[in-house]
Amino acid sequence: MPAQNQSSEPCQDTVLINDWHVVARSRDLPEGKILKVRVLGEDLIVWRHGGEVMAWKDLCIHRGSRLSLGWIEDGQIVCPYHGWHYDSSGACTLMPAQPNTTPPAKARAFTHRAKEQYDWIWVSLGDPTHDIPPFFQWDDPNFRKFQAGPYYYRANGFRTIENFVDPSHFPFVHAGINGVASDADIIDRYEVHRDEHGLRTDEIWVYQPYGDHRAVPVDAGYVYRCFRPLTAYFDKHVIVKDGTGGNDDRFCMMTTVLPVEEDMSVVWLGVAINYGPHLTEKDITDRQDQVFEQDREIVEGQRPERIPLDLREELHMRCDKLAVEYRKWLKELGVTFGTA
Repeated sequence: MPAQNQSSEPCQDTVLINDWHVVARSRDLPEGKILKVRVLGEDLIVWRHGGEVMAWKDLCIHRGSRLSLGWIEDGQIVCPYHGWHYDSSGACTLMPAQPNTTPPAKARAFTHRAKEQYDWIWVSLGDPTHDIPPFFQWDDPNFRKFQAGPYYYRANGFRTIENFVDPSHFPFVHAGINGVASDADIIDRYEVHRDEHGLRTDEIWVYQPYGDHRAVPVDAGYVYRCFRPLTAYFDKHVIVKDGTGGNDDRFCMMTTVLPVEEDMSVVWLGVAINYGPHLTEKDITDRQDQVFEQDREIVEGQRPERIPLDLREELHMRCDKLAVEYRKWLKELGVTFGTA
């Protein structure tokens, strides 16, 4: 991952502290490995024992050394400085300089909550008030599932999510793939609804000359959802222009953004697709790599870097309705980290 700026102000937003954030793919954390990650400006380690994932602050309470520089021995984390051993509950079990002394109760790692879902590892720094958002097609055997990314953005996570749920940029940022710059789609009036999962749009239709992994022109109907401040989703109904596709071809994607710092993000993608059995994982991920690289250049260049929640700060049009509702929602939730 690129070098990270160190945030001078730790996140104070309860809604983000108590939320779930993806820090790694499950396959990237085998037994015996310590993975160093950063969430909301805080350094953590994640590791496994007996199949269970642990997430701890990257800190030994003894002399403040980084546990990420240590190792795993007999199912325990060993601090690299003085060899203190911590078991999977976080309790210190051995102080080698005083092996016959029972470690005090305070000799513990600072632990956080961790879960595995959708082949990702999720971490919360606080006490989660919501479940991990639903990926509706994950357990549907009619859909094949893939992961793409991670993509590293020197950009604000909320700007990244807002870009993901914006169909009017397709003809320009993704010209020749998801739209035609010389014949840009007119975004018909749509509504944004609130339900138990967050924000949801009506279906929004656009033309995509190469917006399908089968390399055929399609009409695409998007229903966007914002589940959490940094997790969004779309269900894309695909109609092949020459009529060769199925009646219910769908390409669905969950995007969740890890807020490393206020202006540093990691983007994770989960894909579910119910057509094109000949398409390989490489076909799917190569396409997402191309699209998200195009998005990265735009999002990293936006000013101000931190998303303005005062709607007077930027000009909003009818086609930006979801973005407007998203910013209102963030403000209602009390988000200040990464906002202007």
